[in-house]
Amino acid sequence: MAAYSARGVHGQVVHHLGARIVGGEFTEGDTLDVRALGEQLDVSLTVMRESLKVLAGKGLIDARQKRGTFVRARSAWNLLDPDVMRWRVVSGDSGQLLRDLADVRSIVEPAAARRAALRRTEADLAALDAALSAMAGARGDSAAATEADTAFHRALLAATGNELLSRLDLLLEPGLRVRDRLVHAHPAAGDPVPSHRAVLDAVRDRDAARAELAMLDLLAKSAEDQGLLAAGDS
Repeated sequence: MAAYSARGVHGQVVHHLGARIVGGEFTEGDTLDVRALGEQLDVSLTVMRESLKVLAGKGLIDARQKRGTFVRARSAWNLLDPDVMRWRVVSGDSGQLLRDLADVRSIVEPAAARRAALRRTEADLAALDAALSAMAGARGDSAAATEADTAFHRALLAATGNELLSRLDLLLEPGLRVRDRLVHAHPAAGDPVPSHRAVLDAVRDRDAARAELAMLDLLAKSAEDQGLLAAGDS
């Protein structure tokens, strides 16, 4: 799932309205006065309609005859959408988002590391090595560190040799990108390379138990880094 570009008038309207909805300015069941919002934002009805189609695709709004355009229940939102995640962070909901992500990762990734150690190929190791090298070379560049970090976890899922597990990157990656952008930009965050290298070394050695423990250690370090963010918000 790709984030929607914020460039141009169309993209700006999408992000402006999306942030207001996710932030709670418009609540479940609220009807949106499309014409009035267009005048407020100084854009045409055509731009408004196209922008609302994007938000409808993310599950935030719907439209019905005689009712108009309205905000859907949060249960209908695509919470895995990268833009929805970004808007949650903007609205101050990053704590719950990161806690939920950590919970999902604790269920998926230790088991994935164990399976990767048993099933990895040389191509898998090459992908993991490349991601780790990129991570080591990204010091001080939070964008590059985020790309390398997500690439490592994507490669680890692929190394399980299970097509369904490998596609869990669609579930984890949007949240990981949000989390990594926040953490890697924090000046007090620790070096992510050693904990990732420990996972890779265990996978390379085909040591399933050690790979699982190394991933648990990595997730514990991740929780410590997230604690820095929480402390900074308090």
